[in-house]
Amino acid sequence: MPFNPNRRTVLLSGAAALSVVATTKPSLASTAHEVQMLNKHPEDSKLRQVFYPRIIVVEPGDTVNFVSVDKSHNSVSVDGMLPADVEEWKGGVSKDIEVTFDKPGFYGYQCTPHSTLGMVGLVIVKGEGMMDNLEDAQSVRQRGKAKKAWEEIWEEVEGMQEELTA
Repeated sequence: MPFNPNRRTVLLSGAAALSVVATTKPSLASTAHEVQMLNKHPEDSKLRQVFYPRIIVVEPGDTVNFVSVDKSHNSVSVDGMLPADVEEWKGGVSKDIEVTFDKPGFYGYQCTPHSTLGMVGLVIVKGEGMMDNLEDAQSVRQRGKAKKAWEEIWEEVEGMQEELTA
């Protein structure tokens, strides 16, 4: 027997479909963030060769654009400072690079030409398992001014516990 809907059936079907769409939870969209690679800090001219911001907190699926505002900088992941099974990244000198962060955890990065001058930074991806690589990341041996910069970063991270667990 062929289906021959009347006007009432069509209207009720449309209303039912709209109610399903209206009550469906929208998917979370990813967010794009920006980290600038600079010769001097925009708020403190005494600080040279910096990522701004130096620490950024993101959600899984978010993207960070490392923008080469000043020449001669890049963003490269630091060996031993990534969650397990995450691909390293290596941006070209004076080139922007976009990195998507899918797995919760701590991601250390540096500028290859200026890492020993303390040009380092941290991306923290919130979520379940975020703390899994913290001790490994903190135990990576650093050289030059990077050592002091990382000590400052880890101290700042300790003060962010409320923000990280929210």
